Amino acid sequence: MSPLLRRKEKKRPEERMVTLIGKPGCHLCDDAQEVIEKVCAETGAQWEKKDISQDEELYRRHWEQIPVVLVDGEQHTFWRVNPERLRKALGA
Repeated sequence: MSPLLRRKEKKRPEERMVTLIGKPGCHLCDDAQEVIEKVCAETGAQWEKKDISQDEELYRRHWEQIPVVLVDGEQHTFWRVNPERLRKALGA
């Protein structure tokens, strides 16, 4: 069967990881964190925060877009986080 036709097994929300890439003193990062904390608390998803100023690779890849939100390591959004869209991405 073609890989395009195979269905990926869906993960439950509590099996998902949301990563917030930001930096201290960034008001958009603070806003994004509030949304992520709320949605993850509702869905049971895990979340982590990474400081772009402490990681050269993250800085090189994302410095123009912070805050950047990843879901399971793949970019979900940047700048603003829509709670409904994040819930949907988490399968909730």
